[in-house]
Amino acid sequence: MFRTSLSVLFAGLFSASLCFAADLPKEINIVYVKAPFNLQNIVMKEKGMLEKTFEKDNIKINWKTITSGSKQTQAMAGKSIDISAVMNTSSLLMANGVGNKILIATGVSHPADTFAIVGKPEAIQSIKDLKGKKIVGPKGTVLHQLLVAALNKEGMSIKDVKFISMDQPTALAALLAGRVDAALLAASGVIKAEKSGSKVITTAKDLVNVNLVTTVTEDFAKKYPEVLDTVVKVQREALDWIKKNPEEAIGLGAKEHGIDMDDARKLASWSNYYNTLNEKDIEGLQKDQDFLFDNKMMEKKVDVKSLVLPSALK
Repeated sequence: MFRTSLSVLFAGLFSASLCFAADLPKEINIVYVKAPFNLQNIVMKEKGMLEKTFEKDNIKINWKTITSGSKQTQAMAGKSIDISAVMNTSSLLMANGVGNKILIATGVSHPADTFAIVGKPEAIQSIKDLKGKKIVGPKGTVLHQLLVAALNKEGMSIKDVKFISMDQPTALAALLAGRVDAALLAASGVIKAEKSGSKVITTAKDLVNVNLVTTVTEDFAKKYPEVLDTVVKVQREALDWIKKNPEEAIGLGAKEHGIDMDDARKLASWSNYYNTLNEKDIEGLQKDQDFLFDNKMMEKKVDVKSLVLPSALK
């Protein structure tokens, strides 16, 4: 009788431990993005904040560098990525428009001043000068949305230019080599282009609601809500640390971007870091969806409020 009771007890404990283990992933595959000037992401990675937090649970952190929002969403659809530490909401909306359910876990920044269309020296001085010209940049991103919005404002459309999809480093190299007429760039890419004589034709300010957020696949959010809450908590701790140690944080960003401290301070001041989404952010999502849908950049509209997790609102 006693042995039977012990057997039942140990079986119950073993079962409980297996149940607990099943509530934790063995690893977290998370996207690392340093541009435009994502100090929270840089600090989290450089200081191993997630690794230290999840060490006791034996959860491995796998950082994956994917700079394009559209490629991030593709990787999340293919289940090779669980979380993107930084994604623009344009990519998020377009992904959801094709049924790739990706959700917002927390806010990152509103860096409208850091996104720009940069033109070839002397040849391109305004948006109107882009007609018929070759423009390069990442398709399916906020920069792509910026190009469409800037063209629309001047009575033109994407059909009036030769747009070629290209990641930002390659786009910058093409612009500096004189192989293209304009490039869609952000942050340090804009600064480097300007120092080489290129001209900023326009930034995203007053054209596009630039909102960078931390996103997660619906599947991961449902399976591991407590783990996701911890990731959000660490992200916010990183921002708190940045506010208390601004020069050290900016120094990490300057090193990662290969720029001097003055330029790094400029980018930090343009970034408008934040954590919690508010009603204005929700309205911005709706306006962006309307724009993307009307310009055939989004296949199907979705309920934008359903894309925002409670963790992003508190």
